[in-house]
Amino acid sequence: MFKQLRVLFRQVMHEGTDGGAVDTPSMHLAMASLLCEVSNADHSIDPREEQAKAHLLMMLLDIDENDATELLKEATAKSKASVSLYEFTTKLRELAPEQRYSLIEAMWEVAYADGVIDPLEEAVIRQVAELIYIDHSLFIKAKLAAKEISNKAQDDI
Repeated sequence: MFKQLRVLFRQVMHEGTDGGAVDTPSMHLAMASLLCEVSNADHSIDPREEQAKAHLLMMLLDIDENDATELLKEATAKSKASVSLYEFTTKLRELAPEQRYSLIEAMWEVAYADGVIDPLEEAVIRQVAELIYIDHSLFIKAKLAAKEISNKAQDDI
């Protein structure tokens, strides 16, 4: 009986997936959508942020440029249609802590890509970090790491 309740609970928590199996395409779309949420938070489209999203998806998901471009097209539409970050973050709680941290760092890199951190961008990243259970200290660590990457990129220009 207890085992059946546990299986039922897992199915409810994982939105009907079979015992919590990982839905990789759905997770990839959620990650790409969150990068879109950050870049759109300040209500301006910056080519540097668009380029950063594609580059970061290729690195995070180990995909090629064409796959990243297609994923971003789908993610942009999904992001525009969404009413909440929750629909993206629920799936991502299943990721390993290192993967969740990498996502937050990537979100910071997108925010830094145009050289300006808008308060709305920071608010989106902070909310996502809380929703995927990233400690505040790791949130700050990711921000500082992304800032250093941004500064090195600016120096290389």
